This record gives sequence, structure tokens and C-alpha cells, in this order.
Amino acid sequence: MTKYEGIRLDGVGVTLGGTEVVANVDLDIAPGEFVCLLGPSGCGKSTLLNVIAGFVPATGGVFVGGHEVKGPGVERGVVFQSAEALFPWLTVRQNVEYGPKIRGASRSECAEISERYLRLVGLFHASDKLPSELSGGMRQRVQIARVLANEPSVILMDEPFGALDAQTREVLQREVDRIWRATGATIVFVTHDISEAILLADRVVTMSVGPRARIKTVAKVDLEHPRDLMDPRALALHRMLRDDIGSEVNKSLRAQGLLTEEAA
Repeated sequence: MTKYEGIRLDGVGVTLGGTEVVANVDLDIAPGEFVCLLGPSGCGKSTLLNVIAGFVPATGGVFVGGHEVKGPGVERGVVFQSAEALFPWLTVRQNVEYGPKIRGASRSECAEISERYLRLVGLFHASDKLPSELSGGMRQRVQIARVLANEPSVILMDEPFGALDAQTREVLQREVDRIWRATGATIVFVTHDISEAILLADRVVTMSVGPRARIKTVAKVDLEHPRDLMDPRALALHRMLRDDIGSEVNKSLRAQGLLTEEAA
């Protein structure tokens, strides 16, 4: 069984193209916790996710399970927004088996792993189809199964439902919630959708606008699963997060000369 591990960001900063896009970020995520990074475009949330994944170098310390992150690693699985991350020439089963096969798993082990996780995401019946034969939502489920097949200690999800229609997005939100509770995984999930964050997260982390983006607020979501967005507690949290993000959007617009103090 996978041992899910915690994450620690200690004074993390990121400079890209000569601009300090993220500055002095401190964040602790407990093993098995589901944390959403929430905010408008350009606030650095995807940058932080890429730092944890090891795709982007950073100043300060980035640790997973107490070990410093110095680059990509199999203990951190990434689910991207685009379903194009799948290998189009491989079947669904072959896509899911790819990681275990590279790690040296036997043919029977690969088959057992792919069946387990395709059943978990409800796609075992589509094992022999190519990605092009699936809907966008089904391809995202395959991505999730492929990440889970590598048994990472941390799962990183970068707006994985951003390109989907509202109905499919709602279905996959429920699926991710179910899979998280079934596996106990540590998940960091990037979104700009307040309702999505409230539905999924243990805690919601909002960020200030960049450059030099920082963590603005950390809100605990003290609601039972499955969650009802009409619950008065959910509505109150939605208003608070909306106001937090709205103030940052207004700040950005004023800095660009697109909003006057009177209009704000």
C-alpha cells in the first residue's frame, strides 16, 4: 500500500524570465490532505504546483516526505489540464500500464495494476479503446488512473477539468472526491473555481496577484462529504473566498490602470 506523504514549502520563491513571480511562500500540507490552490490567472498557483512537481526550480526549500525536491520524481504524479498528455497510439490499458512497465513490473503485475485502477475510475470496460475513441471526461479519468498506477505519494492536479463542459466537470469532481477518500492520497489541486475548491478541499489556499505572489489566506473547509454548496456554511465560505479573490483582481486592474478607486 502506498504511504502518502506530506509537503512543506519553506520560503519558496520563483523567478521566471527575470521576474520574481512567487515570493516567500510557506505552506505545510499533511499526509492525506486535499489542498486546493485557488485564485485568478497569473497568481502563481500553477507555478507552485510545478515547483512541487520538480518541473520549475525555486529558492527556499521544497520537501515531500521530508526529502528535498530537486527535480521530477515518480513519487509525485501530475494530472494535467489537457488530455493530450495520454499517448494516442496506446490503448487505455497500455497507457495505464506504461509507468509500471517502465519500472520493471511483470506482465501479470501490469495487468493487475491497470485493471485495479481502471475499475477505480470506472473505465475497465474501455481498456482496449484508443484515447481518440473516448470523450474528454473519459480521457481525464484515464489520466488519473495512469497517475495512480505509479502509486505516487503525492498527486498534483493542474486545473484538470478546466477544458470540460460544466456537466462533465461536475461528474469528475464527484469522481475525484470518491477516489481521494478511497485511496487516502495527498492531493494538491489547482483551480480558479471557488465552488470546486469548496466541494473538494480540506483547506483552500488563496494567493495574491503577481508578480511576487504570496499566500493570502488559508481557509479550512469544515464540511462533511459529500458536500452541499447550498449549506449555509458553504455559502459563507464562498462569499469570503470570493471577496478575497475579488480584492486581488481589483488590485491587479488598478495596477494596469483599468480600474479607478471610484469604480472599485
